[in-house]
Amino acid sequence: MEKTFMEAMDFRHACKIFDETKKISDSDLEYILEAGRKSPSSFGMEPWKFLVITNNELREKLKEVCWNQPQITTCSHLVIILVAIEDVKPESGVPRRKFGRREMPQEKLDFYLNLYATHLQETLSTNENVYSWTSKQTYLAASNMMTAAAIKGVDSCPIEGFEKEKVEKILELDTSKYQLSLVLPFGYRINEQSSQQREKLEDIVEYIK
Repeated sequence: MEKTFMEAMDFRHACKIFDETKKISDSDLEYILEAGRKSPSSFGMEPWKFLVITNNELREKLKEVCWNQPQITTCSHLVIILVAIEDVKPESGVPRRKFGRREMPQEKLDFYLNLYATHLQETLSTNENVYSWTSKQTYLAASNMMTAAAIKGVDSCPIEGFEKEKVEKILELDTSKYQLSLVLPFGYRINEQSSQQREKLEDIVEYIK
């Protein structure tokens, strides 16, 4: 039975070890990935790619450079979230194609492309700056995927504990095109969830009228 949004928020936690005997169904996995695909992104560039890894040998190699965290190998499906580097640059032609998905006169398309290139001139000036910009956006997709998973009763654990360059080497990435942003395992908990600890709403919200 699917959970409501708030039930999913209560259910979700950083699962530290998964039940290796349980696998996510194809339909639930697609539901989770669709939540990532439909996530918002700056200028609608969707600067991400999702690698779904089930190969056990590859996951063992990745575990070694992800602080030997057991989630990497015990999860049902390991999702590696990559950020786009080359594809967000105007000269790649990809922004033009993506803006062009909405039918508009050539004059309007040129206007948006110029606005994009001008507004993001500094952001797009180096691969390091691009990574800083696009990696932030992948967290929107990751958040939506984790909540979607929780709605389906699937656990997750966002992981930043990794050696970035070594992971990229194992995955044989062309880092001029894609770089590692986040490691995100999905599966089913084997241990009871610890109690959720959060600050009170009134301590973190300030209304300015």
